[in-house]
Amino acid sequence: MIVLITGGAKNGKSSLAQNLAVKLAEGGKRYYIATMIPSDQEDRDRIRRHIADRDGMGFETVEQGKNLPTALPLIDAAGTVLFDSITAALACEMFSADGVDQTAWQRLCRDLLTVSTYPQNFVCVCDEVFRDGMEFDPLTEDYRRGLALVCRKAAAEFDLVLEVAAGLPHFWKGADEYGKMVGRLLHGLGNVPGDSQSPAPVE
Repeated sequence: MIVLITGGAKNGKSSLAQNLAVKLAEGGKRYYIATMIPSDQEDRDRIRRHIADRDGMGFETVEQGKNLPTALPLIDAAGTVLFDSITAALACEMFSADGVDQTAWQRLCRDLLTVSTYPQNFVCVCDEVFRDGMEFDPLTEDYRRGLALVCRKAAAEFDLVLEVAAGLPHFWKGADEYGKMVGRLLHGLGNVPGDSQSPAPVE
């Protein structure tokens, strides 16, 4: 299964993704592809929190901020991968000491689709920083636009798309086929697929 989990900042995406990945792995190998390259203390604090959150869950960490397919030899194709996150991966690909790469989102789309189809299960996280009503400087807007395009492509290709709000998952795609199974795996964590509050699937 290939899963995209989206939502606003600090809404419980990573925790839900960790729990889902563990359940999908069914005791098999599980990998955490960490994409954030820390640039300040806030980043380092966030990484420490994520490490603490998944402590004891059996993940083998693979640090790969860019050139994602080069991590595949480190991963068992029969295993389960948690990829956290598209947001950080695009920042790593787009911004460097050499300047800004405006084509980074296209490369990330290609690499993400390659990596996502390699393991038995792939659970991916993306922050929806592109959905608020504020306008930022042109460079930030370029990044937000690129992130939206990557997430849009992933949503079109992946099996299941969930949006998390206040820790609760809502199905955008895949509810008919996977909703009951995911509901059993994450019993008590989200809404019931097909109820009146569930968004319609993405076309």
